[in-house]
Amino acid sequence: MNKQVLLHLTTCAVLCACAMTNVANADPLATDRPDFVESSNTVGAGRWQIEMGLVRERGAEGESTSWLLPTLLRVGLGDSWELRFESDTFQRVRLPDGETFDGLNDLAVGLKYHVQAEPLGASLAWLVHADLDSGSAEFRGTGVRPSLRLVAEWVLNDDWSLGVMPGVVRDHDGESRYIAWIASAVIGRALSDHHRVFAEIQLPQIAATEHGGTQAAFDVGGAWLLSDDLQLDTAISLGLNERTPDWAWTLGLSIRW
Repeated sequence: MNKQVLLHLTTCAVLCACAMTNVANADPLATDRPDFVESSNTVGAGRWQIEMGLVRERGAEGESTSWLLPTLLRVGLGDSWELRFESDTFQRVRLPDGETFDGLNDLAVGLKYHVQAEPLGASLAWLVHADLDSGSAEFRGTGVRPSLRLVAEWVLNDDWSLGVMPGVVRDHDGESRYIAWIASAVIGRALSDHHRVFAEIQLPQIAATEHGGTQAAFDVGGAWLLSDDLQLDTAISLGLNERTPDWAWTLGLSIRW
C-alpha cells in the first residue's frame, strides 16, 4: 500500500480512537461533507473537527481514473468563526494506456463566519478560502486562487431541509487569470435522529469555454451519525456534461473533539 494512503488511514484510526474516549459535545456535529454545499454551522469555540474521505473518480469521457483522499480540518475560533485547512491530499491517476502517476494536491486555507441574523429564516455563513500552489508538480495550480462563498440553509419541517451555495473564484489556467462562478443546491431528509439522505445539483465551475467551461453533476448520498462526535457518510456523483468527471464515489469519516 502506498505510504501516503497508509498514513491517511492511520491518522483516521488514531483520531477515531480519540473521539471514542472524548466527552461528547452538547449537540450533534454538522459536517461539510459528503455533499458539495457546505454547512452553515461552525464547529464552536475550542472545538476541532476533521472530515476525511476516500474518493474513486472516473474522469470526463473516461480519460483517466483517480483515487483521492480529501481532508478538511476545522478549528473553532469562537461561536461564529472557524479556521479551515482543506486539501484532496494524496491523488493517484491512471491513464487509459495504463500509465499511473501520483502526488500531493494543493492546500486551501480559509475562514468560515456564521451569521447570527437569519433573514427569511435562513441560517447563513460566509466562507473565504485561498488555494495555495503547494502540491506536487502534476497537481499544482498556478498562484494563489481566492474564493468567496455564501451558504444559506432552511429547515423546511422536522424531516426536510434545503441549502444553496453561490460563490465566486479568481482562478488561473496557467496562462491568465479569470473569474469563475459556483452555484449549487441540495435538499436533505432526516430518516431518523441518526440517519439522513440528500440529493443535489452542483456546478463547481461556471466559466467561459476557453477557461474550461461549466462543470455540472448530480449527487445522492447519506450519512450515519454514530455518536454526537462521529459520523460515517457515502455519496455518488454523476457528471452531467462532457467537462465533468463521468462519476465519483466517496466514503467518509468525520470526528469532533
